[in-house]
This record gives sequence, C-alpha cells and structure tokens, in this order.
Amino acid sequence: MKKNICIIGAGISGMSIAYHLAIQGVKDILVIDKGYFTNGATGRCGAGVRQQWQTKMNCLLAKMSMEFFEKANEILDYDDDVELKQEGYLILATTIEEENQFKKNVILQNRLGIPSKVVNRKEALEIVPHLNPDSFLSATFCKTDGHLNPFKMTEAFYKACLRLGVEFHFFEEVKDLEVNDHKVNKVITDKEIYDVSVCINAAGGYASEIGKMADIDIPVFSENHEILATEPVEPMQGPMVMSFSKNIYCQQVPHGAFLIGRSNFNALPSHDMSSSWEFLDEMSQTVCDIMPKIGKLNIVRQWGGSYNMSKDHQPIISKSIELDNFYMACGFSGHGFMLAPMTGLLISELVLGQKPVLNIETLSIKRFLNDKKINIEKSVV
Repeated sequence: MKKNICIIGAGISGMSIAYHLAIQGVKDILVIDKGYFTNGATGRCGAGVRQQWQTKMNCLLAKMSMEFFEKANEILDYDDDVELKQEGYLILATTIEEENQFKKNVILQNRLGIPSKVVNRKEALEIVPHLNPDSFLSATFCKTDGHLNPFKMTEAFYKACLRLGVEFHFFEEVKDLEVNDHKVNKVITDKEIYDVSVCINAAGGYASEIGKMADIDIPVFSENHEILATEPVEPMQGPMVMSFSKNIYCQQVPHGAFLIGRSNFNALPSHDMSSSWEFLDEMSQTVCDIMPKIGKLNIVRQWGGSYNMSKDHQPIISKSIELDNFYMACGFSGHGFMLAPMTGLLISELVLGQKPVLNIETLSIKRFLNDKKINIEKSVV
C-alpha cells in the first residue's frame, strides 16, 4: 500500500504535525498508532502550558504555541471547547540560587515578549493566599500561562485532520522500517506494509525504538513520572503553582479537582507507567508543606505517565543525519503537550523544504555530536 507521508504516533505531537502538513495542501497522510489517540503520554500529562523557561528556544516555542492555543477553537473549527484556563503560573523560588536564576529568566522572557515578572512573598500570597509563607522566598508569575484539557485539545486537532483528509490507523503497531538508498522505503506494521515517501517519528516514549528500526540512534529515553488527582472542590486556586527545587506542580482544573505531579529522581529508563505508594507519601509531604489547605483534600486516584527525556531537556525537532526522508519530534522531557503547535509547524516546514519560522539548529539531533555544546534546560519538574 502506498502512502505519501507516514507519521508514527497519534499523540498531540503527531496530530499537530499531520494538521500542519494537511493545512498546507499535503495529501495522502497516514498516522499510525498502536493504541488510540492520547493513548500514551498525552492522555496522562498534567496539561499545563507555560512560557517561563530558562532557555531562549523553549521560551519561543512555548510563547508561539500559546498564541495558537489561545485561538485553537477558532483555528481548528472545534465543535466543543479545548478548555484553556489562562490564569497563570506561579513558580516558587526556595533558595537564593533560584532567586538569582529566576531574575535572569524573567529578563530573558520579557525580552522575548513574555509578560512574566518577579514577585515577592507578599505579592505571591496575594495571588495564591493558601501558600505556606515559610515554604518559599519569592516567585515569578506569568498571567498568560495556563492549562488545557489534553483530550479535547487533541480531539480538536484530530477532527480538523479528518476534515482535511488525513487517514488514521489505530490499534496498529509498527514492527519495522525498511531502509534503502538512505531512505525509509517501507513502514511495516502488524497489519500492513506501506511504501512511503516520508516517515516522521512522533512516537513519544517509543521514539528511540522507532529510530533503531531505521538504524538511527536517537539519544532519548523514557521514564515514569507520576500524578495524582484530588476530589473536586470549589475554585480556590487560579494559577499553576510550581517549584523546581521542591519537585512539584499543582493545578486546579476547571471541574474543581487538583492535579499534582512530580519527577522521580530514582526512576530508571523504562516504559513503566504505574504509580507507587512512595510517590503518594512523598507528594503528600510536599503538598502539606507548601499548600497545607490542599493537603486536607481527599485523593481520588493516581497514575504514571511517560517523559521522553533528552540529555539537555530540550526537544529534538529534526531531520535525520543519515536518512533523507526520516524526521523526528521527540525528547520533549515532559513538555511535548505545551509545545505541540510549534512542533507541528516546524516539522511541516522541514518536510516541505521551507525556511522554518524559527532557527531550530539548536534542536537538531546534530547537537549531540558534541555534548560540550548543549545548553541544558533546568526549568523542569
């Protein structure tokens, strides 16, 4: 079976790539996923969208993605609502080192047009009154950061893709890629063999495995990160509250529940997406320390999700070095959801030979040929 473009992965990145190619008139696009859309990391993420980063590229990707999210219902002609809650991110500084770094971050962010600001403890408490004032020194705040419904946002892309003629094959697993003359010629699944002109790896947690099928070493790995959800309560917190040093993000979603997540620094590379009592114990202590009022809420459920990690915590949005028609969008390090609109646009520009709207040389896989040159993004939970 012949296909022009094959996208492996139907998370929000794959959906956005398909949409941005189709909207430019590309025909015969196939998206393959071994599950259903949002089956992987997208459906398990915290779905926060922030522009407060330490590296210039992540700031730009996030800012331009937010501009898309703000108009997503109209752009995608969605018959529902993606539920953008744009009430900000409050990022707590708990050490002198963080305070100093956050001041530098805000200078960078403001220079790029992101309306973040440094706030003192009193000002932070005016924004989120139930914070424990003894748990932090100061904070930064960006009023245009926020939260989305990951299922509805992905569905909005999906429905737009269907209208544009994109074909989806769900519950179909890619087993191998056939390479000839420096190109991926065939995508082999458990159901079919496809002759392809272009292959795009948007496989999320399985991006490395897809790369190996084409004899490409993609320096990413997956690890489990966990989240819990509380019972729904009346609105009491507008912004996402986050602390890198205390390893927590906490957001009240529109229906009233709190989503609270953290990294597991002891996690080994794997595809495990279970959740543990250790996570619940550690998270409970952190929540009670920073936001004791939330610590009194009942927990409804907890789960694990997959972070596809790169060495520098920045994405790989790149054409392959070895193959002429193999592209990759992976290594988002837990932030693929919030960067998805720009991921789709940039990959479509690479595929179509257009000049990217951003200079993305720093996101090329080539940067890992010399690890000394990589710029590590430290604003990660």
